[in-house]
Amino acid sequence: MNRRLAALLVPVLLAVAGCTATGPERQTTSAGRAERPSPFADCAALTRAPGPSGSAAPAGSSGSASGPAPTASAAAPTPTAGGPLLPELTLNCFTGGAPVALRDVRGPAVVNLWASWCPPCRKELPAFQRLSERAAGRLQVLGVNSRDTRTAAQSIGEDFGIRFPVLFDQGEALQRELGRNALPLTLLVDAEGRVVHVDASGALDDARLAALVQRHLGLAVPA
Repeated sequence: MNRRLAALLVPVLLAVAGCTATGPERQTTSAGRAERPSPFADCAALTRAPGPSGSAAPAGSSGSASGPAPTASAAAPTPTAGGPLLPELTLNCFTGGAPVALRDVRGPAVVNLWASWCPPCRKELPAFQRLSERAAGRLQVLGVNSRDTRTAAQSIGEDFGIRFPVLFDQGEALQRELGRNALPLTLLVDAEGRVVHVDASGALDDARLAALVQRHLGLAVPA
């Protein structure tokens, strides 16, 4: 009788032990996916103008430790005048929250259209991150991830340390509005929200970005 009872209990005890061993592992994996944070910044600051009254500059970037932030040089070229307004288009922020209307983005701004599968995009993204840090408080740097997947875009952001805000445009709506097919594509937008320059020359480096910002937006940013 005791032998039969033991034989019946053994499979039950093994099954219970198996659930206990695998349960926490599954929970950790699931929680890891759910809690994986986006590398990109929130988009709320995009609709507030850069500068002392806005909040484009990250905490601790006021420059008080190393002197005041540089301003546009007196010898800097006059910013490009005119140009069309940003398209009337609303895109989702990569981090969630309220969608962002491009017409509400406060300039001056540099808008970079990119995708994870585009080699020149990957090459230039770190330069845009450095620009966002060097020009914090005076210039918005905004990414628009186009024709991509969220997983691939997130991986690139994590790998390259990209922290500026990114909008998600899987259907390439902005490219269609601009009549452009190639990536990467960079828009320079003045304080009135007008696109004063569109650059499609390929991967931009720090020096080229600084030159474009100075020439078209009148801001001197160290390269």
